[in-house]
Amino acid sequence: ELKDRTGIIVAITELKDRTGSSRPAIKAHIEAANAGKSWANGTFLKVLRDMVASGDLIQVKQSYKLSPEFKKALAKKAAPKKKVAPKKKAAPKKKKKT
Repeated sequence: ELKDRTGIIVAITELKDRTGSSRPAIKAHIEAANAGKSWANGTFLKVLRDMVASGDLIQVKQSYKLSPEFKKALAKKAAPKKKVAPKKKAAPKKKKKT
């Protein structure tokens, strides 16, 4: 089921629909990405319902989009911590001989 969830998340993020992505669009995107693997409709709908219930997705009419909280959590996971480069000491300036 975890693979199913990630498939739905990837589909919604790649479709980039402002008002949310429809069930047929999400399913078509997943099946196009995973050639040869077809999803049972019951499994697909159950995963969608579970994600809405857990707050990962928001259902707007017949479309689904990622919740703001879930987007923030994804951004935190995706953004690797940047290593702070140690600052180099400035080389001492040479005095000009006049």
